[in-house]
Formats: sequence, structure tokens, C-alpha cells
Amino acid sequence: MWSDPVADMLTRIRNGVRVRAREVKMPSSKLKVGIAGVLKDEGYIVGFDVIADDKQGILRIQLKYGPEGEELIRRIDRVSKPGCRRYCGAEAMPKVLDGLGIAIVSTSQGVKSDRQCRAERVGGELLCTVY
Repeated sequence: MWSDPVADMLTRIRNGVRVRAREVKMPSSKLKVGIAGVLKDEGYIVGFDVIADDKQGILRIQLKYGPEGEELIRRIDRVSKPGCRRYCGAEAMPKVLDGLGIAIVSTSQGVKSDRQCRAERVGGELLCTVY
């Protein structure tokens, strides 16, 4: 049993990018699917799908690389942790690398990027940053 499934997801993505894997697989959940959706919308991954099994399902993420094989996800870090949750409002939403990266936020309206949160004037739990 994991104490932090989101950190496990980010570590699997980080390790997959380091070894230049085409895809990574992990146990699925609604929060992980939401994070994968934001990564796809922002162009950091090719796509994702959920493979049904007898348990909770398997989330398969297809990783994306640049035209010459360079990593698009250079760094992906967990911000809010089970021992220390981080929340922020729309006004206090951090700009990752002055807008070149994204922050993924869990809001009452679903998982969104920091840009979407600022546009819709909604805050929430700051899950991770990607650049």
C-alpha cells in the first residue's frame, strides 16, 4: 500500500523519461487520470488510456519527446504532500519558470492547470509542477 499514489505516478513518469521509454503503466484513479489529462492538454505527453482489469484499472501514458529525441518533461515535482498540503487561491497561483512550465491544481471543478485556474478564478490544492 502506498502512502502517496500521486508521487508514485510522478516518479514512474520521471523514470520513464530518463530511460526514454515509449510508455509507462501504473494503477489508475480519477485523480491520476485528471493529471494525465492536464499533461496531454498542455502538450507534455502524447496521450493516455485506461485499461480495464479485475481491480481498479491500469493507466497507460504515452510519453512525448522532441524532434531530436530531447525530453519535454525536464522536471516534474510533487508540491503538496500528505504530510504538508499546499493550497493557493487564483491570485496566489505560482508561475512556474515565468510561465514556461505549468502547475497542476486539484480544484472543486476537477484537475486543472495553473493557467486555467487563473482564467476561471478558482484555487485549490497545488499538486505538482512540470517544466
